[in-house]
Amino acid sequence: MADDTPIDSLRPTYERLRAAWRAQRPPVAQRRADLERLRGAFRRHAQAMDAAIRADFGHRSPHENLLSENPVVLAEIDHVLRHLGRWTRPRRVGTGWRLWPARAELRPVPLGVVGIISPWNYPVNLALVPLVSAIAAGNHVFVKPSEHTPRTSAWLQALLAEVFPEDRVAVALGGADVGAAFAALPFDHLLFTGSTATGRKVAAAAAANLTPVTLELGGKSPALVAPDFPLDVAGARIATGKWFNAGQTCIGVDHALVDAARRDAFVAALRAVVARRYADLADASDYTRIVDDAHYARLLAALEDARARGARVLPLVELDPERARRERLLAPTVVLDAPDDAVLMREEIFGPILPVATYRSLDEAIARIDAGPRPLALYPFSGDRATVERILAGTVAGGVTVNDTLWHFGVQALPFGGVGASGMGALHGKAGFDTFSKQLPVLRQARRPATDWLVPPYRGRVDRLIRWLAR
Repeated sequence: MADDTPIDSLRPTYERLRAAWRAQRPPVAQRRADLERLRGAFRRHAQAMDAAIRADFGHRSPHENLLSENPVVLAEIDHVLRHLGRWTRPRRVGTGWRLWPARAELRPVPLGVVGIISPWNYPVNLALVPLVSAIAAGNHVFVKPSEHTPRTSAWLQALLAEVFPEDRVAVALGGADVGAAFAALPFDHLLFTGSTATGRKVAAAAAANLTPVTLELGGKSPALVAPDFPLDVAGARIATGKWFNAGQTCIGVDHALVDAARRDAFVAALRAVVARRYADLADASDYTRIVDDAHYARLLAALEDARARGARVLPLVELDPERARRERLLAPTVVLDAPDDAVLMREEIFGPILPVATYRSLDEAIARIDAGPRPLALYPFSGDRATVERILAGTVAGGVTVNDTLWHFGVQALPFGGVGASGMGALHGKAGFDTFSKQLPVLRQARRPATDWLVPPYRGRVDRLIRWLAR
C-alpha cells in the first residue's frame, strides 16, 4: 500500500494541475485519447483490482466485483466516447425577434480543476465514473479515494499514474485530515460521494471558496410493495437490493413497506430466497463481509438498540458468533416492529439488515415516505400502472426503479443523483458531462444591428422604436 499524501503537498499539487490546464486546455482529441487509454489500462489491471477490493473487505464476492465495478466503468467510457462529439458542439438557441439578426449559442467549456472525493463501498466505479465525466468535459482532476479501502486506493493511484501525466490527474491518499484539507482547496467543482453527515462538512469547507459541489449521499431508500404484487418476486428482487455487497450500497434497499396482512408471508419469501442463494453461509464465497471493525460494531449496536426497544430481530442464517466476529460476517437479518425512534429507523443502515414495516392503506405508505427525508432511491412494486403512478406522484426521490431494485444506476442516459438530504447535482452520461462543464452563453452581434439606434438622446424615432419594442 502507498503512503499517505502529506497535507502540505496538496496545494502545490492542485496548483500544478491548474497551471497545466491554463497552459493548454485539453482539446476533444486528447480527451478521447485519454479515455481510450483509461479503458485499456482498466481492462489490463482488472484482476489486480479484484484482488485489492477483496483484500480490503476481508472478502467481497468476486462476482459482485465484476457486476458492480467493471461493466459500470467500461459502459460509462463507451457511452461518453460514442456521444462526446455531439456534446462538445455549440448549440444554437434563439435570440427572439427583438435582437434579430443577432445569433446566440451555448458553448460547453471546461471548468478547470475538478476535485473528486470517492467512497469505499464501490471504491472503483464511484471514483472512475465521475473522473470519466470530468475528463470528457476537458478538466484536470484531483482524486481523493477512501482510506477505508487502502489497497484499492493504491491501485487507483497506480492506474491513473499509468494513464495520465501527473499534471493532468493526481491522487491524494490518506484519512480524514487529508480529506478535510482536500475539500478546502479552491476547486472549480467538487464532487463528494459518501454519508450525509460528512457531506455537510464537505459542503461547508467548499463554501469558503464558493466552490460548487455535487453531493452524492444516501438515506433511507424504501421498497414499497403494493398489495397486488406477488411476494415471491418482490422478495427475490428486494433481497438483491438489500444483500448485494452485504447492503453496503448507497441506493440499496434500506427498509421495506408491506401491507400488514402479508408481512409474515413476505418474511417467509425473504427467508426462502436467502436459503436458495446463501444456504447456511458455511461457504460464504458469494457473500460480502462488512468493510471494517468500526462499521461491523456500528451495525451490531443498531441491532441491540432495536432489541432494547422491543423489535424482533430475525437472522435469516444462524452463524457461529466467534466466526462472525472474526470474519466481520453479518448474516442477512430482518427486523420487525422497530419503533420510529430506533437507530435503524432514523439513520441509513448501510448493511445487511432489513427492517420491514407495515401499512394499512397505500395512502398511509406514501405519506410515510413523503414525510421523511427524500431518499436517494425509491422502489415501488406493483403490476398496476395507476398504482405506480400514484406512488410516483406522491413522493420525491433521487431515482426510481419500478418492480426491481438498483438497476436505474446502470443506465448511462439516466442522470444519477440525490435530492434534499440524499444529495444535489447529477452524474452519468450527459448529466455528468454537464456537471463538469460551463454552458457558456455567447451572443454574436450582426454587422449593422438595429440596437445601435437604441442610444440617447431618446427622442423622435428612437423614442417610438423603444416604445414599440417594449409593447
